[in-house]
Amino acid sequence: MPQQGYSVVVAITFTATLLATACGRETEPAYHPTATVEEIMRTLIDPSADAIWDAVVTDATVEGIIETRPETADDWETLRRHTVTLAESANLLLMEGRRVAAPESRSELPGIDLHPDAIQALMVDDWKSWITLARGLHDVSLTLLDAIEARDLNAFLVAGTELDVACENCHSRYWYPGSADPRQAEPGP
Repeated sequence: MPQQGYSVVVAITFTATLLATACGRETEPAYHPTATVEEIMRTLIDPSADAIWDAVVTDATVEGIIETRPETADDWETLRRHTVTLAESANLLLMEGRRVAAPESRSELPGIDLHPDAIQALMVDDWKSWITLARGLHDVSLTLLDAIEARDLNAFLVAGTELDVACENCHSRYWYPGSADPRQAEPGP
């Protein structure tokens, strides 16, 4: 058999073997969510967003006006790290199968914010909106990165406001949507 013909036979055999192997087993999900949405919020998103919002502050004190703003290369690099964390955290929210909270988690303000089980139900029932809102958080993170790379304080402030809107859009839909928690209140201690 000529060398070229042999290579074609080997390629076809290899491809057929791969297909047979792939068809004969169940596919395993590529990702295995570990943290809950609540943990991602508390450990990644909240600290990063707070660092962004706290980067530019004007305080009126008895001693006078005190302004805080990013000035050094290290200041801007710190903001960049927080913003990258924020962007990638938004991607983590897109992983299917992630729980909103641990089973023992409870609403911090019953009657105002929903119980985690109610949030989970809302998320599952309208996964498409969840995706849209998480992508909104990702997109505003990219806008923040652009402002940081340009060291443009005004663009950074505008993007910080857009970040607040992106967060509030999600919270007002899932965390405190203006309706009471559909479950009965838990008895107190």
